[in-house]
Amino acid sequence: MKIPVLIPNIFDHPFTYESEINVNKGDYITVPFGKSQKVGVVWDNFEKQSKKNFKLKKIIKKLEIVPLNSCTISFLNWFSEYNLIPKGMALKLHLLSGDAIEKYKDKDYEIYNTSFKKKNYQLTDDQEKVLDELQINNDRFRVHLLQGSTGSGKTIVYFKEIEKKITDGYQVLILLPEIGLTNDFEKKFRDFFGFNPAIWHSGISKKNKKIIWSGLAIGKIKVVIGARSALFLPFKKIGMIIVDEEHDQSFKQDEGIIYNARDMAISRASFENIPINLVTAVPSIETYENVKKNKYSFSRLIKRYKDADHPIHEVIDLKKYKLGKKSWIASKTLEKVQYHLSKGDQVLFFLNRRGFSPFVFCKNCMNVFACKNCSINLVYHKNKNILLCHYCGYKTGLERKCDEKKICDYVFSGPGVEKIFEEVKRLFPNYKTLIFSSDTMNKKSSKDLLEKIINNQIQILIGTQLISKGFHFPHLNCIVVLDIDLSSKGFDLRSAEKNLQLYHQLSGRAGRTGNPAIVYFQTYNLKNSIINQLTDEDPLNFLEKELNLRKENNLPPYERFISLILTSNNEKKLEIESQKLKKNLLNNIKAKILGPVNAPIFRIKRKFRNRLLIRSSKNKKIQKNLSNVLKNYKFPSGIKLTVDVDPITFN
Repeated sequence: MKIPVLIPNIFDHPFTYESEINVNKGDYITVPFGKSQKVGVVWDNFEKQSKKNFKLKKIIKKLEIVPLNSCTISFLNWFSEYNLIPKGMALKLHLLSGDAIEKYKDKDYEIYNTSFKKKNYQLTDDQEKVLDELQINNDRFRVHLLQGSTGSGKTIVYFKEIEKKITDGYQVLILLPEIGLTNDFEKKFRDFFGFNPAIWHSGISKKNKKIIWSGLAIGKIKVVIGARSALFLPFKKIGMIIVDEEHDQSFKQDEGIIYNARDMAISRASFENIPINLVTAVPSIETYENVKKNKYSFSRLIKRYKDADHPIHEVIDLKKYKLGKKSWIASKTLEKVQYHLSKGDQVLFFLNRRGFSPFVFCKNCMNVFACKNCSINLVYHKNKNILLCHYCGYKTGLERKCDEKKICDYVFSGPGVEKIFEEVKRLFPNYKTLIFSSDTMNKKSSKDLLEKIINNQIQILIGTQLISKGFHFPHLNCIVVLDIDLSSKGFDLRSAEKNLQLYHQLSGRAGRTGNPAIVYFQTYNLKNSIINQLTDEDPLNFLEKELNLRKENNLPPYERFISLILTSNNEKKLEIESQKLKKNLLNNIKAKILGPVNAPIFRIKRKFRNRLLIRSSKNKKIQKNLSNVLKNYKFPSGIKLTVDVDPITFN
């Protein structure tokens, strides 16, 4: 009997095998492939038949695993077509390092069924009303946006909805945008539900991943809290998906297999015919447009929990209160911060730049320290005394001589969080201070540091955008934004939307327990529209204006963008091939083709980069047409193509 088998590799079709054992669609099997053996899945259709006659290889064995259901197979087929990636690579996302995991012993799953004492959470009248709205049509596919002010108790509301799903015997997936959020979120989950969820992200050990993968397949695990890749796990009976902080651009996988986990989660919910909730304080522009079209249902929580006030905002005029030499904190800002510290408030200085200084050069030879692999500056990290590339990871020391054989005289231009940390320690030596960034908070010690922040044992934080993402710090009542003038600039068409989301989320970290809270903006521009947008408590006012602007200019979400990035270590060859590809595309697809242009970051990891941008109407026909063109197009050796459907950055 002939059987179609999909292998987790770069092929876009199943391979045909013979089988003497009884297998059905979705069965996990072992097959010979080349000189080795591979795990594959019995797929839903055959490869295109070759005119040549091949001797078919036989399936070796069927694995003792619950078969992959038809809904998930259909989802993976759709995922492949939408994102223009081979079906085999879609399957690779589902399997664990190319393997399917058979059942472990029951004792290995006990940790996920251990009972703890639960806290008693009472919903407010507003939360009860929203919960009722969430439960409308939640026995089938529907997308519901839960939008609410930071600190309004959105999490507890959807926890209540999850509770009913679990009681009815379903499994639930909760997607979070950052690994750093999982510790705090896990504790909140355990307090509410009284049992352990499974945590899934790149930091989880291989053995625990195997236990979770198999436990979900046989129904031993009820809830997974995870990053993007958790979307592809083998649920036995999934009943709901939650995408928390749905606006967050971290849901976009921008290396390897490129996809947006939020959009793909909506698609998987559709194929599984289950409800999905998108949760945020500031919706993405795409989500808001779908709400306006009545494609998604919608609930709002305006009031903060226990009627806590929103932070007020103050602008500190840097033309009036000038910055001192080698200082990034104005005298007026220092007065405000001292006042908050004296009454026991926690203070956050916000600067969205890691390291000590983003720009280092020598006064003698004027040599700028740039990455040897990428066309960007190296960032100086003083804590480790290294110059670091934030794209390729290249690092080097400072010890070097000028061209004239003199010792380099370094200038560290512009501040990073480490430079602000030094200034704050000098100005406030009697207070505990901590840098809160991905360099400091993605370590094993971060759980203990979070506890100290929550207990106000650390009084001053210097944070990057990581701190804006869902953390609850009860004593944080003062935020100082140091770089609003710089962060509001940029060439990205989404920069205004991203800034609104970032600073709205950031503002929401303050005053969550009812104490008065203030966000201070240091700025040279007293007419700054970004600040005016942030001080508007209703972010939908901005989104309404932004949608109109996008519609006038035929920008997403009213048009589909597909970015094609060509890379090569040969700049001239890249230029020729980019032009050749554009000509081919113009002859074969009906869409606007912009470019090719050098990417804003022209060189990454020693590869030169050119970009083409395809603009078309919003339907899947463009992907199908483009896929056919690219399958028939032969790239010369040394040229690599990356396809990014619905790009959110244009680096």
